[in-house]
Amino acid sequence: MPTIYIHKLTSRTIITFVSLFSLVVYVGCDNRTSNKDHTTWTHYGGSADQSKYFQASQITKQNVGQMAVAWTYPSGDNFPYFFSPIVVDTTMYVLGKNSSLIAVNVVTGKEIWIHANLTGMTRRGINYWESKDKKDKRLIFTLNNSLQAIDAVTGKSILTFGDSGYVDMRQGLDRDPSSIRRMQAMMPGVIYDDLVIMGSAPGESYFSPPGYVRAYNVVTGKLEWTFHTIPHPGEFGYDTWPKDAYKYVGGVNVWSEISVDPERGIAYLPLGSPTYDYYGGDRKGSNLFGNSLVALDARTGKRLWHFQTVHHDIWDYDLSPAPQLLTVNRNGKNIDAVAIATKHGFVFVFDRVTGEPIFPIDEKPFPKSEMPEEVSWPTQPISSLPSFTRHEVTKETLNPYFPDSIKQQWYKRLESAKSGLYVPPSDQYETIMMPGALGGANFGNTAADPENGIMYIQTQEYASVYKLEKVGPPKIDLSENDVKKVKSFYTGNCQTCHGENMAGGVGPSLVNVGQRIFYSEFKSIVTNGSGQMPGFTHVDEETLKALYRYLGGNPISFNFGRRGGDNTTPEGPVVASGGAKIRPDAKRNAPMLDYPEGVQHPADRYTTDYGLEWPGLLSPPWSSILAYDLNNGTIKWRKPIGEDSLYVQGDKTKGAPNGTQRKGMVVTSTGVVFATAKGGKVYAFDADNGNILWETTLSHETNAQPIMYTLNGKQYLVINATSNFMKDSYDHSKKEGALPRGYVVYSLPDAK
Repeated sequence: MPTIYIHKLTSRTIITFVSLFSLVVYVGCDNRTSNKDHTTWTHYGGSADQSKYFQASQITKQNVGQMAVAWTYPSGDNFPYFFSPIVVDTTMYVLGKNSSLIAVNVVTGKEIWIHANLTGMTRRGINYWESKDKKDKRLIFTLNNSLQAIDAVTGKSILTFGDSGYVDMRQGLDRDPSSIRRMQAMMPGVIYDDLVIMGSAPGESYFSPPGYVRAYNVVTGKLEWTFHTIPHPGEFGYDTWPKDAYKYVGGVNVWSEISVDPERGIAYLPLGSPTYDYYGGDRKGSNLFGNSLVALDARTGKRLWHFQTVHHDIWDYDLSPAPQLLTVNRNGKNIDAVAIATKHGFVFVFDRVTGEPIFPIDEKPFPKSEMPEEVSWPTQPISSLPSFTRHEVTKETLNPYFPDSIKQQWYKRLESAKSGLYVPPSDQYETIMMPGALGGANFGNTAADPENGIMYIQTQEYASVYKLEKVGPPKIDLSENDVKKVKSFYTGNCQTCHGENMAGGVGPSLVNVGQRIFYSEFKSIVTNGSGQMPGFTHVDEETLKALYRYLGGNPISFNFGRRGGDNTTPEGPVVASGGAKIRPDAKRNAPMLDYPEGVQHPADRYTTDYGLEWPGLLSPPWSSILAYDLNNGTIKWRKPIGEDSLYVQGDKTKGAPNGTQRKGMVVTSTGVVFATAKGGKVYAFDADNGNILWETTLSHETNAQPIMYTLNGKQYLVINATSNFMKDSYDHSKKEGALPRGYVVYSLPDAK
């Protein structure tokens, strides 16, 4: 397919537009769901476009106030906090007891089958695929860095998929696969035709693996294509990095939602930041395709166009919300568009095919970094559309509900700190970024009315406080006696190979190694040995934990890949357990801890934490939902959402601090917008003006995308209500009449 670039890469802006004259050959290919078909919920975001839009007529603005609980499905003791179910015909697929995947009949609520003990499965959802003749129906998901398939009818693993039932996703990432500890994304990916397109979550540390986007055949498990998000030599964008950067830089991954235009065969990738998030002295350049919206040919993985929303990101401003595919009317002309909302509060809108901006974007200058060897990009793209967040914390905008002691503390901090859009992080003073690492808009926080050009955004006013520190021996939170014990053990057993200052020698560097591997793995390596390293079976547990802390770790930190599950068989129609068996590595090598030999790099590295201790730092409202009219580029309405006992109890006009993190929406064709928010809140808003039409409070918190389905003309809203409330004053699970922890299904009452 010919691709014509109509403007070349420059040092000031990294924008490429294309004309796709032969794209029409992809329209009309078999087995593709139309973007206009929003009557089912077989994808994480409803359909492949991730719009969360649902076409049905029963629930309207006039009757939504009658919504009530129709039935519930209890989740069991192992809480699937983040999982969003999907519905196919009369079957709903949920994650439940003992990390089991469960098929439930939506008519009777009866369990059809249980595939037990899928500990380490994708935390947020699964993919569904069926063949044209509907004889082959599959659930595609990741499990402990493997891609697997389960028969959607029987619940059993499909062992003809991949290598005896699994595909090792650690392969092909320019790293030793046996050194990769975490690869799979929290999100399920997306189905297009007979492909499953997968993102990843490889970590955010120095030397994490790169987040290449890959497509696999849903029947065979064969890798069909790879898009190098950190380009290889000879690929477009390679010159926006130092030489061989792909060998040591990580990230630039899609850890959230990939949107697909099935009619055109285009996948839209919201790509994240390069590692390390807050210091880029080892990645001078604009760093394509970091922080970019990239349009790919979904069949081949070929880049069609891209736009970089942040050049050389040092603020962790990933693109995390789903790109929204809408038709907008500009100057009397309908344009099929794609819109992306960002963590830092901007909306960028492009022609879906050519990548041409529909609203102007200006490159504006920003302050230069003063960090050693850091070269911040001199300009950043600013959308001409109104921002939906504030960008600075000042004494005047500080939370007025703070006690005076906290106000005085912050007045003093603000005198020496810097705050403002794109202020570079420093090791000399605090940088107060607004929004911070959690946004603004984050994953799950966008939805759309695709035919009418309206995008809905959930956003929060949540700052981060950063201060860089040189990477070195970790701060040691140990008693004097523990320090002596650790130093004695290290000197006697480790120093010969790993060096006096843990910087490496015969063995690799151990500086902050505790931040790169989990305690269980660390314990196994020390006690059992690894490679040429002998095992130290005599070391006691307390010394091991102290040594792990000394090396920068936290022994009680959790493992992203292996949460929950006690591996006992739950009650019910269990048909299988554990998924396809993954063969263990013959050898597990240490994660990459230093630059490859011969690579030029800064003398020092710097890190900071996420600085998220102050969710209510600014004056309210702290969290909101808003309707963005992309036909004219205006915010149509905005309403606060969520409840929290922090500072202002029960005041609905303030919203909730951190009120939209891990929340979601469902937009209906009848003009009702359902939204979840902190405090177990569920709202139904009038799409035209934002008026609340219905409101309820869950017995347990929700941290998952709500979904919708219809059965015999009756419309149902499903919410995963399995999380814990953070404060006793808002723990609705303890109130009279509380529902059990689980999936809650709402509908209109049957007519009498």
